[in-house]
Amino acid sequence: MRIVDGWWLGQLGGVELPMQIPWLQTASTRRRWLVGVSGGADSVALLHLLVQAGFRHLVVCHLDHRLRGRASTGDARFVQHLAASLGLPFESQRVEVAGLARARGESLETAARWARHEFFAACAKQHRCRRVILAHHSDDQAETVLWNLLRGSHGLKGMRGEQQIVTATGTRMEFFRPLLGLRRRDLRAWLTARGLHWREDASNAEATAVRNRLRHEAIPLLSAIAGRDTAAMLARAAAAAGDMQEILGWALEQAQVHDPQGRLHLPALRLLPQPLQRAAMARFLKNSGVPELDRALVERAMTLLDPSGPAAVNLPGGARLRRRAARIFVETGVDS
Repeated sequence: MRIVDGWWLGQLGGVELPMQIPWLQTASTRRRWLVGVSGGADSVALLHLLVQAGFRHLVVCHLDHRLRGRASTGDARFVQHLAASLGLPFESQRVEVAGLARARGESLETAARWARHEFFAACAKQHRCRRVILAHHSDDQAETVLWNLLRGSHGLKGMRGEQQIVTATGTRMEFFRPLLGLRRRDLRAWLTARGLHWREDASNAEATAVRNRLRHEAIPLLSAIAGRDTAAMLARAAAAAGDMQEILGWALEQAQVHDPQGRLHLPALRLLPQPLQRAAMARFLKNSGVPELDRALVERAMTLLDPSGPAAVNLPGGARLRRRAARIFVETGVDS
């Protein structure tokens, strides 16, 4: 048995030890939970693990992104049948994500994330449950960290085990990722050993999309150069960065940089050391739902702290960050 970032792993594919995940031991099995299930190995393993752990009030949620033609339809049917076999309610929706990305002027990944959030928000309203369990694992975490670094993200960013978000339409959601300490290969081995089936996305093996190239090319090459498992190293780095984010959050709460309306209060913000100012600005933009947030955007936003600087900065999606009456706030519905 081994421990990775506080998670206990046994011989998942075989007979020595069953998988033990602390979150499954502490989360309430009596509450209702939404579960994101794509039909792939990771989310199918998550669903079976939840049922095995005694979670009975689960709602299986599947979003068809319409990116793979008939295969997408097959995924939806597979998940629907899986939910029925487990006696669980099933919710699904189709969204033409490629068309949505073109219409919104966003990347495919950003548009897909927006669509998923709004789908979960609709499920949350229907089932009166804002808690969503997702199947992201350690390899997903490594890819996320590396991609965020490559695109100039503000700080070392990975996914969090527990996360609160506000969707674009204003719905507050809670996301839970109990599998972040587990590897992709272990989840597949666990399913195989139990004769459980999943849908294989053939496009995952193609080194075309950015994440696929990170998975099949960049991370294996970095591991060969370093002589060690780069995916595990990146996942550990994300965990350490998450700890620092908790410290930053505590420091910003003590600083009280927001007014009662949730706007940034410039006099309080200017009293902070510059690194904390940047952290406060980045967090404010993120909590305001600003997409494609990176360090360059944060630096542009920081120019609003200078009284002689611009009074407004354009944001992705046509919104604007504005300074007025010693406050900074996001102004929507304007031309960029």
